[in-house]
Amino acid sequence: MPVNSELVGREFPPTDPYLVGREKVREFARAVFADAPQHIDVDAARAAGYSDLVAPPTFPMVIQDLTLQQLLSEPDSGIVLARTIHAEQRFQYSRPIVAGDELTAQLAVTGIRSLGGNAMITSEASITDAAGEHVVTAVSVLLVGSDSEGETA
Repeated sequence: MPVNSELVGREFPPTDPYLVGREKVREFARAVFADAPQHIDVDAARAAGYSDLVAPPTFPMVIQDLTLQQLLSEPDSGIVLARTIHAEQRFQYSRPIVAGDELTAQLAVTGIRSLGGNAMITSEASITDAAGEHVVTAVSVLLVGSDSEGETA
């Protein structure tokens, strides 16, 4: 089954709130080699003007992943995980993420285009804080290989 073109424009329900914890920020910072003091040391973050530890710029992927799980589990999507790779990622920030934030994300599929028999699915996860204020939009492109790859005539 090819990727369902009717996914374009589909919005998914908001995720459950995700509480950004200090240890999660530190773990993520270590995993991505983000060694700036504001990611690890609360005093350094406060000295830099933040209320708590600052998450590295790619941290929204943790929250966005919850939304991509919704997309990947859609029964009519035509997306086969075994043929899917994460091709591109961008972030559009209103403000940094800090420990203590309670974030909710909502995914919308914004485009699908064919590329040599494969499909590129663009989605945007709008991430807001507990007050409903925009924090960051995570834009992701998934490349889904065609089901005929590797077959011979």
